Amino acid sequence: MPVELTIHQPSEIFLNDAAVKVKAESPAGCFTLLPRHIDMATALVPGILSYETPEGREVFVALIGGILVKQGNSVTVATQMAVEGPLGDLKNAVDVMIREEDDRDRKTRAAVARLEADFVRRFMEFRKNA
Repeated sequence: MPVELTIHQPSEIFLNDAAVKVKAESPAGCFTLLPRHIDMATALVPGILSYETPEGREVFVALIGGILVKQGNSVTVATQMAVEGPLGDLKNAVDVMIREEDDRDRKTRAAVARLEADFVRRFMEFRKNA
């Protein structure tokens, strides 16, 4: 009996398919889920999630990381970004995702630093005028 694999992105359901085997990677290492495995939840690192359909076809999905929850006959993945395709093409997709994530992190840190500096400047002006 296969599990129902669903991959959610912030604005859509990216994938909904039947799977007899799901392989992914957590911070603790790679793992494989089969339909009768115990329920679990884990974080996923950026990389490749693969699954086997009941027909025996292997499907590869590059993820930017995320959360995986297996509950009963359902495996749900929540991720910011996913790309499906042939394994050879996905290595480049993962590299691009990691670079984009690093760039977003840098921009976020810079924006926070600007907000902090502005707050300190305004606080000092307030103290001077008080």
